[in-house]
Amino acid sequence: MPGERLTHQDRRAIAAGLAAGLTYSDIARGLQRPASTVTREIIRNGGPAGYRADQAHQATKRRAQRRTSTPSTSSPGVPAAATYGRAAEAMHDFRERFAALLGGTGLPPMMSRVLACLYATDTGSLTSAELVRQLQVSPASISKAVGYLEKQELIRRERDPRRRRDRYVIDEDVWYQALLASARVNAELADTAEQGAKVLGATTPGGARLRDVSQFLGHVNHDIVHSANHWRQIYCRRTADR
Repeated sequence: MPGERLTHQDRRAIAAGLAAGLTYSDIARGLQRPASTVTREIIRNGGPAGYRADQAHQATKRRAQRRTSTPSTSSPGVPAAATYGRAAEAMHDFRERFAALLGGTGLPPMMSRVLACLYATDTGSLTSAELVRQLQVSPASISKAVGYLEKQELIRRERDPRRRRDRYVIDEDVWYQALLASARVNAELADTAEQGAKVLGATTPGGARLRDVSQFLGHVNHDIVHSANHWRQIYCRRTADR
């Protein structure tokens, strides 16, 4: 069970648990799932106030279908910078500046460079070999970087059937997913702080402090997720109209 995907019934149980005021950890224990799985599911699908089991299940199906779609590819051997007459040196400088800024958010240096390289590519996808050539690093460095970025859900892996190799694709919702990743951490912190308040006793100084931390993070997280979902819908409609 812990290694399997959430079912529709699981999602209904999550919705029922939220309605009953259970913590993420309590819901996870009832489903015999890791707390991180439940936290990610809730945050990714509207947050505790906006989570709907049926909508979450359909959204997951759509994401799965998108991952299995045939990836778009650029002509092999043609540098992306040359496609629109761009200066290769200027593109390199931009990627390095962008990577440095990403690193300032806490992303490790090599992961930042890979993400910046993907984001500055018109197709939004590159193979491991292409990343090695563009960044002039070892295949092992690329493998470690893409593994980390996949785990953080900032990129995804797609199979290119024509060239029989994997391509690493920048997610269209990369910034949305980055916000949700941060929100998941905050949600876990809030949940743990709430549990700590119960352990210490809500009326004790330590318990009251942890309760305040839990409530603060919970309210801020709710605002972040609500705003992210709101603006994501607007930009999705704008992209569809282009």
